[in-house]
Amino acid sequence: MQIASEDEIQKVGDEDAAAGSLLDSKTSLLQDLLQEKLEQAFHKETSTIVLQDIIKIASEHSPIDLAYAASRLPPNARPMIYENLSGIEAKIEFMVNTDSSTRVAILRHISDEDMKKLLEHMPPDDAVEVLEDISERRFRRLVEMLDASKALKIREIKKHRRNTAGRLMTNEFFFFSMDVTIGEASVRIRDNPGIDLTRQIFVVNEKGELQGYVPARNLIVNPAHLPLKQVMKSIQHTVAPETSREEVVEIVERYKISALAVVDPNNRMLGVITNEDVLDAMEDIADETIANMAGTTEKVSEHESVLKRFLSRAPWLIVTLCAGLINVGVMSSFQNYAGGVLTFVMFFVPLITGMSGNIGIQCSTILVRSMALGFISLGNRGETVLKELLIGMTTGTTFGILCGFLVYVLDFAGVSRADISAAAVGMIVGVGLTGACLAGTVLGVLSPLFFARIGVDPAVASGPIVTAFNDFLSMSIYFLIAIGLGALLF
Repeated sequence: MQIASEDEIQKVGDEDAAAGSLLDSKTSLLQDLLQEKLEQAFHKETSTIVLQDIIKIASEHSPIDLAYAASRLPPNARPMIYENLSGIEAKIEFMVNTDSSTRVAILRHISDEDMKKLLEHMPPDDAVEVLEDISERRFRRLVEMLDASKALKIREIKKHRRNTAGRLMTNEFFFFSMDVTIGEASVRIRDNPGIDLTRQIFVVNEKGELQGYVPARNLIVNPAHLPLKQVMKSIQHTVAPETSREEVVEIVERYKISALAVVDPNNRMLGVITNEDVLDAMEDIADETIANMAGTTEKVSEHESVLKRFLSRAPWLIVTLCAGLINVGVMSSFQNYAGGVLTFVMFFVPLITGMSGNIGIQCSTILVRSMALGFISLGNRGETVLKELLIGMTTGTTFGILCGFLVYVLDFAGVSRADISAAAVGMIVGVGLTGACLAGTVLGVLSPLFFARIGVDPAVASGPIVTAFNDFLSMSIYFLIAIGLGALLF
């Protein structure tokens, strides 16, 4: 099966030569080319020509590329691509790699019997992922149509909560007793081509308890008559089915595990989490984290309407709007102090909120990143927080002194009010900026820890929360410092 000709991709690349490196990769150029082909096919007036073009496109391109391209088409056009894929394996690849909205459009189009054929050839973990997009009633109906063994495996994965090891694992894997020879294991693997061969073959005792693993390479380099117990290695790390996906990713990344065993409390194997499963989890975590930091729940990988994307972004924008109105109230509450030096320090409010906000976001982002990578534990949490606070204090003090000096040198006050000392204005602005930056640091450090404590993704704190509430806090502290120092100096 061809993906696309090099000439076609090169032609698109030449046309987009001015684009950035992230926009002119081979896969992005291919996606643009495929998208153009599909759009031209669906805009034909004669349905026969459309069908012929779709069949040609489906035969020339990978189901995975088509799965990505389909998400950018109108929902009613997506089932036509699926129907014209050649073979059940191509349809499975398409369904597994496409987005949720495309699956919904296709699942509404195909019958239960067609869906049953698809599920029969699909690994249980992929089947559960696909079936997430249908109603519970149809799910039960489809599972009842399947072979009892297949239905049981799907139900076993489906019963676990989302974003846990139980959902990431596959319960179709190879495991053998300790006395099985390498030759016998190889025969069984050859006789079951439908089960993916992971890089590790697991070994259990007569009670089904996990004892160790055999690297797949050992099945090739060792004699066939050797029992697995002579070539197996001990397993250092396993997870329970309720383990969070974040912990799974951390374990696999830290210890470079190619296949992570999922066990019950009695150490009996329930499933295996492969590198591919972990990679998918990492992509989902990164997508959700970036979205939370930006204050939106939309999925960029899916084709969503403008209204739906607006509704995904609106909640945190409402928070920002409310915080802005509070800031207006704070400024208006200081009207009684208008005049004199406060007239000049008002001009520096954007500087104060901008600097303190950036410092707070830097602190919260570093903490969120450290938490995501597993660098923060109960033992070093206090040390990490103290270090960030010290960095914030150092940054705030340094830039406060620098800002006060620059205000004094530029002599803003002397431009229009000779009776107001430039040194006094510089001192007020410098001390005020220092205080505001310290407030932003405290907010940026404590917000992620607070949200993590109450079970909310701490990434929420590194964007909307700090931005929305830092202005109010820093501005209030700045005005209080300005009023206090103004009363002492004038």
